[in-house]
Amino acid sequence: MEVSKINIIDVLPGIFLVTASLIAMLSIAIKRNHKLIFGLTTISLLGVFVYLLVYASNHRFTVEPLFIIDGFGTFITGLIVMSTLAISLLSYAYFEQREERKEEYYILLLLATLGSAILVISKHFISLFLGLEILSISLYSMVAYLRKRPRSDEAGIKYLILAAFSSAFLLFGMALVYSVSGSMNFSGIADYLSSANSLPLTMQAGFGLMIIGIGFKLGVVPFHMWTPDVYEGAPAPVTAFIATVSKGGMVVLLVRFFTQIDGFRFPVIVLSFTIIAIASMLIGNFLAIRQNNVKRILAYSSIAHMGYVLVAFLAGGRLGVEAVSFYLVAYFLTNIGAFGVVSILSDHDRDAEKIEDYQGLFWRHPKIATVFTAMLLSLAGIPLTAGFVGKFYLVASGVNTQLWLLVFVLAIGSVIGLFYYIKIIATMFDKSVGTETLALRPRLYLINLITLFVLSILMMFYGIYPQGLIERIQDFLK
Repeated sequence: MEVSKINIIDVLPGIFLVTASLIAMLSIAIKRNHKLIFGLTTISLLGVFVYLLVYASNHRFTVEPLFIIDGFGTFITGLIVMSTLAISLLSYAYFEQREERKEEYYILLLLATLGSAILVISKHFISLFLGLEILSISLYSMVAYLRKRPRSDEAGIKYLILAAFSSAFLLFGMALVYSVSGSMNFSGIADYLSSANSLPLTMQAGFGLMIIGIGFKLGVVPFHMWTPDVYEGAPAPVTAFIATVSKGGMVVLLVRFFTQIDGFRFPVIVLSFTIIAIASMLIGNFLAIRQNNVKRILAYSSIAHMGYVLVAFLAGGRLGVEAVSFYLVAYFLTNIGAFGVVSILSDHDRDAEKIEDYQGLFWRHPKIATVFTAMLLSLAGIPLTAGFVGKFYLVASGVNTQLWLLVFVLAIGSVIGLFYYIKIIATMFDKSVGTETLALRPRLYLINLITLFVLSILMMFYGIYPQGLIERIQDFLK
């Protein structure tokens, strides 16, 4: 069998992330220095992004039999790296005002980023599971990182147990698919299915178990029960990572796998994802209305948004992939910005998660309140924001393939979502100040304010002038 040659520069992003993790680990063993580890993380992430921008943007290659680095993978990997960089910048101030040992957090952050990047470029079950476990094991510790918090350990244990179950479902599903197709490579499974008029029962069971495992990672209904509790118990920057980078990597893997095997030829798969998408859009929005905790509101909102993404996923084709790519950019910007506000307003004792904490925020910190308002309006899909263009793209992909029911539910879900987003905005403009608000004593760091400002500018820019980003996505997908 011929062995393909691998140029070391082709796998440089992974080497960068692993090396940075090892150097950080050795540095901590010698002497703890939060600024040093933070600086190392920042430089590493910037280095990976520059590599992707300069070398890999127009470069396509495969690492047989596990990985494929194409335009789609490169674009999303760049998005993941820059999102992690923004989360890292927000994390510095958040952990600086806490007594817990903070340096190990950046090791976990780099490894979780590596796991998500592996998911994006996977074309084999082995690499899929490898990336998933690197991501998940890092997240177990990140969720429960602040051990002195009352709900931190609970969130970490809950995520650990449920993630283990979901991995078991995914593994069993992959085993069943392999037993029928005789291949763990996506292209091998596609070759088997190309000659099949219908899915064998064992293959249906395998795909069903895989959907359960993937559905848990995406936090879609009915696999969403962990989402609000983990979002609430985890540190705010970690919650931002779970809501964006973690889910984004799995969305891209889902698109790549089912597009390559042409899974949409089989009605049972389409029906399964249609039910999941509709349930996620409706249940996620309805449950968010009942919440008075900002983290839990954003958690249920993320469930609904994953349902929105599934509309473009089911639409398939080039337009569907473009819609998924653009929406992920908008979704990452707005969620990191929203959780960034939660991070910057949190103090040593607790996160700014109660809705009362935002009462009168506009009159106390008008710039932060303006950023939060813009992010919430983008999540709601209001015009002149990236969220609006992203939802328009999703609707266009759904209409293009005549998914009228999904488009209708998406519109209804967006209208419902306006209620709880506006509730938070109205609270920020309330002049009366409660005792809960006075209990918080956040320290505002310049690095946080700059990060939020940049995220806001990008979100508004892509909402007003999306054509540049759309053309960039189209270039990567050629």
